[in-house]
Amino acid sequence: PYFFVTAVVGLLVGFIWGLAFAPSDYQQGDSFRIIYIHVPSAILSMSTYVAMAIAGFVGLVWQWKTAYMSMIAIAPVGAILTFISLFTGAAWGKPMWGTWWIWDARLTAQLILFFLYLGVLALYGAFSDKTQAGKSAAIMALVGVINIPIIHYSVEWWNTLHQGATITKFGKPSIAPSMLWPLLISIAGMVGLIGTLVMMNLKNQILRRELHRPWVIALLQKTENR
Repeated sequence: PYFFVTAVVGLLVGFIWGLAFAPSDYQQGDSFRIIYIHVPSAILSMSTYVAMAIAGFVGLVWQWKTAYMSMIAIAPVGAILTFISLFTGAAWGKPMWGTWWIWDARLTAQLILFFLYLGVLALYGAFSDKTQAGKSAAIMALVGVINIPIIHYSVEWWNTLHQGATITKFGKPSIAPSMLWPLLISIAGMVGLIGTLVMMNLKNQILRRELHRPWVIALLQKTENR
């Protein structure tokens, strides 16, 4: 419930404040307002991938089934976040760059991130033995971590159209506080949404995997009798 409340309050306050009441950008006008969806989804798509890889690492080292299930519970949420970041980035890029897509370093790396999420899900689903599935998917997730610093530092390493850091630049905010606060609140709300979705997915993963256990059967019967 804490994640859900954070999601509802954060997203409502952040989106309404940012989309309706934050001042327009002096260069981009109102088109910049997509930042309140694009930036949280872009930042958290990377954070979510790191969390997924950590879960995979824990599963490989300590052989915890729950860690593998957590990894797979995180993956579809991360894929959705990455898709949202790509879609909103294209919508933002059209008026700013004059095109929906360009093979920019950061955009390309973000697209690779999307395929990494899908690859982890596909690889896990390809094995009937879920322990082996978890190991294989975890290895793929860990290998894919190399893409995260590439996404983050691509604007510094290569000549790219994509702008630099939105929230911090040399330790100071790069946007006005009246724009920054709704952005931070939107990020907090999206963290709550991610937590809610991951916990729901993890619950379903556990129930499916332990379907024949007496406690799961009893729980399902209790739910049906309500």
